[in-house]
Amino acid sequence: MQDTRPILFFDSGMGGLSVLAPTARLLPHASMVYVADSAGFPYGTRSEAEIAARVPALLGRLAERYDPRLIVIACNTASTIALEHVRAALDVPIVGTVPAIKPAAERSRTRVIGVLGTEATVRQPYVDDLARRFAADCTVLRYGSAALVTIAEAMLGGEAPDPAQLRAELDGLFEQPGGDRLDMIVNACTHFPLLEDALADAAPRSVGFVDGGPGIARRVQYLTQGQNWPDQPAPGRAVFTQRSDRTDALAPALIRFGLTEVESL
Repeated sequence: MQDTRPILFFDSGMGGLSVLAPTARLLPHASMVYVADSAGFPYGTRSEAEIAARVPALLGRLAERYDPRLIVIACNTASTIALEHVRAALDVPIVGTVPAIKPAAERSRTRVIGVLGTEATVRQPYVDDLARRFAADCTVLRYGSAALVTIAEAMLGGEAPDPAQLRAELDGLFEQPGGDRLDMIVNACTHFPLLEDALADAAPRSVGFVDGGPGIARRVQYLTQGQNWPDQPAPGRAVFTQRSDRTDALAPALIRFGLTEVESL
């Protein structure tokens, strides 16, 4: 019998599309449900307590409604704060998203790397732990940007990013002590890989970028190996916890990512 259960991707906004895309390439027969908690967007400026309470409760409702075979929390902020709470609450395999500090350190030649995320992500002890474990011989600079999240969402809605705004946000890393030697940036918010080309153009010099999307896709592929898939996957579905003119303007971008059906939770 064919297993029609989808893979469910969850984020506060549309950043998780940077995780859905590489997963869809590895698993072309998988049905995909993408959920944006637009009623709670953005998570990066919310308190840890609010996220730790909101995300498990919301994912519980989503698991009941969509019966996913696996859930991807495609949000660094939600993962670093709520991942263990969600795993304790749900009997569904859960894959989280964490800053790609290890591959950044492996690729850095100057031994100075930057972690570019939301304010909530970059201050987490989890990031401290990753830096100690995988980048102990590196200087790890951090900068939290709420503006880049908004810019990425606007870009998906058809608005071209302002290079001056991008440069101002990147200066949050490059102008720190040691920033003159920085050669790798971890896109520690899933929104930011959507801006990677524009960020590279706005950077004061050539610098490498790395994010967790491809690694998460490989993890999902590993966890679902040997499972049955439908011969013809269901149309990709985008779900918003709150519809608005802003979310409706994203329809063309959603179609580009294979999400042809849109609904509200």
